[in-house]
Amino acid sequence: MFGATLTAMVTPFTEDLSLDLDGAKKLARYLVNNGNDGVVVAGTTGESATLSHDEQIALIAAVREELPDHPVIAGVGSNNTVAAIELTERATELGVDGLLHVTPYYNRPSQEGLRNHFTMVCEASHLPVILYDIPIRTGRKISTELLLDLLALPNVVGVKDAAGDPAETADLIRRAELAGLDIVVYSGDDSVTLPLLAVGGTGVIGVATHWCGAEMAEMIAAYQKGDVQLARQLNARMIPSYQFETGDVAPNPVPSKVMLNLMGVPVGECRPPMGPVPDGLQTAARDVLSGLDRL
Repeated sequence: MFGATLTAMVTPFTEDLSLDLDGAKKLARYLVNNGNDGVVVAGTTGESATLSHDEQIALIAAVREELPDHPVIAGVGSNNTVAAIELTERATELGVDGLLHVTPYYNRPSQEGLRNHFTMVCEASHLPVILYDIPIRTGRKISTELLLDLLALPNVVGVKDAAGDPAETADLIRRAELAGLDIVVYSGDDSVTLPLLAVGGTGVIGVATHWCGAEMAEMIAAYQKGDVQLARQLNARMIPSYQFETGDVAPNPVPSKVMLNLMGVPVGECRPPMGPVPDGLQTAARDVLSGLDRL
């Protein structure tokens, strides 16, 4: 439906931290020209928490205009159900290909609260929906039982899985298949992409794919063709990129923006509260690129 290699795109800002729509178009084009099938725009890697709703919609519209022939998935999640419904409706009008809804963060709703939230936001659009399960950021895991129930909704097609439990994901896929439910599972953690492919995953909505999209696409294709050895070699080559993007000193998306700026793809800095850029991060980025033979 959306391809195997997608990037959760960072949001470019100008020097005064205003939204850079021209930069967003250039970045989106760069990504699909360098290994990505499509993009997720205005998601959490895109600093959605620091964007106004009007900024999010303008950003989504700009990327949709730039990529009319590639999958564009709009991040429209919120910990406010009414706000998520509004964003869902506005993004649907822009003609995007799908929607990404993250678990409501901080509120830590019950599983029934999650059921109500996801049901209401999905009913606000006819577009395919991917649910984003990332308990380390949101404070609440979507249970496998609830995920199976939500997959029965007409437009829920799958999960962006950043729960860090491939065994549980394997059970989710098994139970979905036994129930006759179609499911796509995208890794939401680059380092777990290969393990998730092994249990039936579809691909990745990545971060390191900002700079190693071609390697990731090749790894996924190799695994799907049965060349596990090549897939392992490519995965090993990307491990320094995985480690770089998830550093505790500078959490995502700070490293990604440093990397892109170093590569000559200007995206500016992050809005507060992310940042500032710590000392040594540019050197670390340069070392990662050297390992990929990009310098």
